[in-house]
Amino acid sequence: MIEPEGGFDVAPVTIAIDGPAGAGKSTVAKRVAERLNLMYVDTGAMYRAVAYLCAQEGIDVNSECAVEAVLDAHRVSFEEGEDRTLQVLIDGVNVTSRLRAPEVSALVSTVAAHPRVRQLLTEWQRAFAERHSVVMDGRDIGTVVLPHATVKVFLTAAPEERARRRQEEYRRMGYEVPLDEMVKNVIERDRKDSERAVAPLRMAEDAVRIDSTDKSIDSVVDEIVQLVENAHVR
Repeated sequence: MIEPEGGFDVAPVTIAIDGPAGAGKSTVAKRVAERLNLMYVDTGAMYRAVAYLCAQEGIDVNSECAVEAVLDAHRVSFEEGEDRTLQVLIDGVNVTSRLRAPEVSALVSTVAAHPRVRQLLTEWQRAFAERHSVVMDGRDIGTVVLPHATVKVFLTAAPEERARRRQEEYRRMGYEVPLDEMVKNVIERDRKDSERAVAPLRMAEDAVRIDSTDKSIDSVVDEIVQLVENAHVR
């Protein structure tokens, strides 16, 4: 069962940041939220929570029934952390820091492709946006979750650069993954996310495309903040 936690101010501002794996969405979205004093909602963490549960219990993620069953057997909840970022709790235990392990990442695309899982999590993502001012990142935020978002950004980068970033992220967590393997993983993740039947990865027609391959995080954040200011939402 998935339940919301906490309650925040009604949100007149919604910033949607979509893009492929490793584009820097989470880092950029969190910094944009800090700059604008908004709540950062990492929707990927929601899907990772489901994948984490499946990994912990040895669930066949290709079986939608099995994934639904493990969800029904546990209490998955989300709340606002002290730094205004989304925290994930499973049966009351905060597992946010465990959600980016390679074994979890390997299952996310498959879990996220199940229609019922997407329906459940989309409902909660919209609920957050209705109650809070948010910066929300994912793969279908501007196209499905928040089609009327105040500002929409599609953040991308070259596959090799995204793989390098993911490799460095894993290294900081104590995992060593060869770069060529990371490139293959990124390309395969792109394929799965783009070809899935429900809410595939694609750029919204009214989104602004930002290629972060040769840009610093600060410059990307500045660009998005400028878009928000131009929309007169501050």
